[in-house]
This record gives sequence, structure tokens and C-alpha cells, in this order.
Amino acid sequence: MIMNKGGIAMEQRFLGRTGLRVSELGLGTMTFGGDTDEETAGRMLDRFAASGGTLIDTADGYQDGRSEEILGRWLAGRSREDLVIATKVFHRTGPGPNDRGLGRKHLIAAVEGSLRRLRTDYLDLYQAHVFDETTPLEETLSTLDDLVRAGKVRYLGASSFSGWQLQKSIALARQAGREAYVCLQPLYNLLDRDAEWELVPLCLAEGLGLIAWSPLRMGLLTGRYRRGMTEPLSGSRIERLNAGGDPAWSRYAGEPTWRVLDALDKVAAETGRSVAQVALRWLLQRPGVTAPIIGARTLEQFDDNLGAVGWSLDHDQLETLTTASERELPYPYDVLAWARGLP
Repeated sequence: MIMNKGGIAMEQRFLGRTGLRVSELGLGTMTFGGDTDEETAGRMLDRFAASGGTLIDTADGYQDGRSEEILGRWLAGRSREDLVIATKVFHRTGPGPNDRGLGRKHLIAAVEGSLRRLRTDYLDLYQAHVFDETTPLEETLSTLDDLVRAGKVRYLGASSFSGWQLQKSIALARQAGREAYVCLQPLYNLLDRDAEWELVPLCLAEGLGLIAWSPLRMGLLTGRYRRGMTEPLSGSRIERLNAGGDPAWSRYAGEPTWRVLDALDKVAAETGRSVAQVALRWLLQRPGVTAPIIGARTLEQFDDNLGAVGWSLDHDQLETLTTASERELPYPYDVLAWARGLP
């Protein structure tokens, strides 16, 4: 356990069944070079490292590579071995027909680009950002294996995959004696628990680490939203998504969300913690979760997020949040749940 001057303890957890230890909170850098300027990003990185944070997550598609560049400049002169740097590949990095996806040509070019921007000789975790339905799976898996054997990558991970896509990828890689995915980065939070239907059980069964993205779901789980609000907060990410044609607000503005927010308020009052800290703590204590990936726009938000470590929710508080966030299961998960209850 590592503790900073403020008394924040950052536990180190194994990433699934690997020998790699990562901090119980990961730092997401999607806003670096966009909403978060380089000076603020550097201060966040400094505070994260001082708190015992080691897992830093980025992607070549974040801000057209600027996120990786900012992280790379910060890494210069620091002890590289003390940090776990994760990036992702899939999205378009140029105008050419092969400047996207998980084909061999793009994967090799993309890893070199990420290494150059990050100013490092290797990546600790290289993640397929999205499953590529246009490229033979064997081509993707063999190329990723080559990157590990070449020493450019230490471990492989996946992000937005369905259950069958992830399971097939793991099975094919192992059958061929290749490096397989050891980590999944799914959407997972109190408002989005669909990962529990197949992805979380798969990670538990196959020994994969799980690093959840959007643990506070576009700010909805930060305490800034309340029951009955009719529009998103001005300047928020969810407002920008709405303006761009993504009906994000209409998907969440309803009784299921209000019920979760009410429960968060209750537990926050009981614990003396912020709503965001309670939402992160619930995720930290879920089965299979290695580390939620926090991603704040401001230092104030970031410092509050760091307060999610060093304490625990009790059984009743966990049950309050879990019950409030439960959804009706679709087929076949409803039948499977019924079958599990049979004598």
C-alpha cells in the first residue's frame, strides 16, 4: 500500500492472472489536449503518481494523438518502470484506406506512432479499442503476438468487444500458442451494468483484469444531477453529445437514473463522502473489477475522485446501491437467472 502526504492510500492489484500490478484507480487521459490543457494535465499526472497511481490509460485516437503526446512529454525524465502505460488502437489515424482498424499494416504503423508520441520503447498494455469485423481475427491476433515477441508490447487487452468476440479471441490465441488478451476495458458503472450479463463473468472465468471506463457516466454520478432535471448542465459533455445528435440525455433522464441518484445521496450522507466517491467505491468493490479509470476535466474533480480509495462501503450500503441500480434482465439472461434459482 502506498500513501501520499494527504493520507490517500492507493492499493496495488494484480491485473487478472498476470504478474503485473496496477493501482486500484487508473487515470484516463481522453480529455488531455482538449478540455484539459497541458499544464492542468501535468498537475493531474503529478498528483496521481504522488498518490501511488501507476496505471495511466490513453489512446492514439484521443484528440488526434495529442493525449499521447502530452503524456509522453510528462513521462520524459521520470522512472518509466514505476508506471504502467496503456494505450489503444483501432480508430482512424490518417486519411489512407489502411489508417484504421486491426489489420497487420495499421497495427504495425499504429504501435510505432504511439511509441513515438509517448517517447517510450514499449507499451505495458496495448488494447484493441473496438473489435474489427472487417479483418480476419487470426491476422489481428498473430500481429499482436508479433508485437509482444518483438518487445514493443508487454500485455494485450481489449475494450469494446461483445462476449463472443472476446471469448473467441482468447480461445484462438491460446489454441495457436499466441499471447492472448489479459484485460478488458468495458463501459461499467451504476447506470450501465450490462457488462455483468456476459463480460464480467467471462473475465472472472478466464482470469482477465477489468478496468472500467466512464465510471461516473458523463458526470451523471458526480452529485451535480438531481431527480427531475429536464436538461443537462450547461457546458457538460452530455450536453455536447446532445448537441451533436447523440440522444445521450434522453437515454438517462428517467426513473432508473433518479433511483440511483437517490441511493447515492443516501449513502453519501451516511459515509460523509461525496457522491462521486461513493459511485467509484461501489465499482471498486464489485467482483472482478481491477480498477475504474477516472477522467476529470478539472483538478477539483480529480482530487475528489482520488478520495474513493482508502475506505470501504459496508454490506448494507453496497446492497442499497446495487438494488437501486438493478434493471430487468432481457432474454436469455432472465431465463438463466431463473434456472440458477431452481432446487
